[in-house]
Amino acid sequence: MRMATTVSVVVLASAGIGHALVTSLDADIARVDPFKDMKNRPEAGHGMNVLLVGTDGRDKITEEERRKYRLGGAPCHCTDTIMIVHISEDRERASVVSLPRDSYAEVPAHTDAVTGKRRGPHPVKLNAAYAEGGPTLTVRTVENMTHVKIDHYLEVDFTSFMKTVDVLGGVKICTVHPLKDSYTGLDLAPGPHVLHGGEALQFVRSRHADGSSDLGRMQRQQRFLAALVDQATSSGVLLNPMKFRDVTRAVLGSVRADKGFGTDELLDLGRAMRNFSPSSSEFTTVPIGQMGYAVKGIGSTLKWDPAKAGKLFAALRADKPLAEHKAAGPRPVRVDVAPRQIRVQVENGTATAGLGKRVDSALAATGFRTTHQPTTGRDHGVRRTVVAYDPRWDRSAKSLATALPGSELRAVPGQGPLLKVIAGSDFKEVTRVRADEPGQGAFGAVTGDQVVCP
Repeated sequence: MRMATTVSVVVLASAGIGHALVTSLDADIARVDPFKDMKNRPEAGHGMNVLLVGTDGRDKITEEERRKYRLGGAPCHCTDTIMIVHISEDRERASVVSLPRDSYAEVPAHTDAVTGKRRGPHPVKLNAAYAEGGPTLTVRTVENMTHVKIDHYLEVDFTSFMKTVDVLGGVKICTVHPLKDSYTGLDLAPGPHVLHGGEALQFVRSRHADGSSDLGRMQRQQRFLAALVDQATSSGVLLNPMKFRDVTRAVLGSVRADKGFGTDELLDLGRAMRNFSPSSSEFTTVPIGQMGYAVKGIGSTLKWDPAKAGKLFAALRADKPLAEHKAAGPRPVRVDVAPRQIRVQVENGTATAGLGKRVDSALAATGFRTTHQPTTGRDHGVRRTVVAYDPRWDRSAKSLATALPGSELRAVPGQGPLLKVIAGSDFKEVTRVRADEPGQGAFGAVTGDQVVCP
């Protein structure tokens, strides 16, 4: 949830502003030793793996802010969000893997941080590892589940998240459908929004804005993280020492890190990542094999898919990309309904031979489910392309019309789910579109530039 804050520490160091400044920042970071006395750890792979943990911390927020942003309830000594950030060995790629907090996990034997008693291995939800054994048990549990060696540990809370977003001047988010959550107070209409501290917190905390619960929330967190990187790298913050100082002070106010993540590591990583951008980042969630996996005494959990999760973490260890990094070109426009869910019949409304086939092929290449059998209309004088649709499929029609700029939407009650495109003489080309859905490729990952605002 607050991962964007901590990642920004690493990214902002790319300015190479100077050893003195970073040294002073290093002195502000609270230190923990999550690797103390750890044995039988996984073998180190290539690149660097950082475990990012977001904790509650609502007790540090003012009463007014708690009421305004729906942060009621008692704070918990637990993790709200857990992510592994893998920085490639060549420092040109960051891979972010979200680990659902309700994941089924088995913690190893440990001394309970609350009772002080020794406990044997037992099943828990992943976020409970922090409550029972703090950072050390969290790292041990994640390493046991992923077989990925964790090199560094970073922890943030609500306060640093809100302050960082405000110092950056807000972060731009684009939505293609309304997002409303009565639990957090989130209420966003479709379109672009610049979210400031508290609003950004509502965005990344919401679990009831759609039917995807915690998995949807993690996708929004990833999208926000990509947008924050975009804001930091495009706003001049990295090249402005004073602005850099203000941002990092806001970030580091509530950050805890392992003892080995110090000045030299920040500077080395920063110099290597000068050209970092949203396209350099990629995001995914560990594959889930079973939703609602019931465990006695624990409740409903998410059980990982062992085969798919194994391949994902093997790719991290081998320092391989998780997403399909495509050649640069115009970014697809985001729409509400994915093209693959929309059936289309194309009709040529002009006297131009072959126009229907050209439109059908262009739509199919963009992902729409065309019939591949375009027809010729009776009227050969259509000037403006028409999208005819049944009002019950209006969202699909709007998505299709977005792919045909300048087209006319025409409601035809009773037409059914098959949408109809009447190609007019104004047709030039089909615009690429994509929906907010899991990424493509073996791990369902997306790159940062695919999820930020156009």
